[in-house]
Amino acid sequence: MAKLLLYLLAIICLFSSCVPTKDLIYLQNKYPDEAVAPMTAVPLKPYRLQVNDIVSVEIKAIDSKLVEMFKTSEATSTQSAETLYFNGYTIDDHGNIRIPLLNEINILGLTVAEARQAIEKQLLAEYFKVTANIFVSVKLAGFRYTINGEIQSPGTKTLLQDKVNILEAVANAGDITVTGDRKNVAVIRQFPHGTEIHNIDLTDINAMKSPYYYLQPNDYVYIKPLPQKTWGTGTTGLQSFTTIISALTLVTTTILLLTR
Repeated sequence: MAKLLLYLLAIICLFSSCVPTKDLIYLQNKYPDEAVAPMTAVPLKPYRLQVNDIVSVEIKAIDSKLVEMFKTSEATSTQSAETLYFNGYTIDDHGNIRIPLLNEINILGLTVAEARQAIEKQLLAEYFKVTANIFVSVKLAGFRYTINGEIQSPGTKTLLQDKVNILEAVANAGDITVTGDRKNVAVIRQFPHGTEIHNIDLTDINAMKSPYYYLQPNDYVYIKPLPQKTWGTGTTGLQSFTTIISALTLVTTTILLLTR
């Protein structure tokens, strides 16, 4: 009878300790009886530049000699994220960037488009006429975010693209581990009024409708652990079964030795 109870306990522990497949699959239709509505684009609020952001600024004109003095060592569009760190313009604690001849320009809280307009306006006011046909390009020097927790490759990542969704961010970090909670992923975002934390369920197809499906630069993504990790019984059925059987064998052997 004791052995039967032990085996029943092993089976219960086995099923409770395994991570179900439904907890591992992204973007599931959790209501199959209902028609899935077409996914519309999530309206994105324009990103506002923050302190320590790095921007690349490129100034062109029909006559390239006119803007030669504003050029950096090489075209920023061809640089890696590492060289952009040194050749881009970092927003200081006062919200300014320093551009040769133009000196300090405050772009804190502006969108990239507004920053371009501000630089272009100052160039036309101080150095060029409209007939010079100058062309100003302003971009963030890479999309930077930090991801931590139950992820294969945690850390701060930089992608050379303008828009990144949370699944791309996860894939770029090597995917969530088996013991990571895909149903409760935290996105920590900085705003002028402070920090906000929002959770998103990546196993639900409706996650694509969330305003946090698309990340913003400097977001922090945290993957929480599932209870299975704390229990320490293994991440797969075989691992859990082996661990539980080993423990029960030890308990049974101990009981038999004590009762002799």
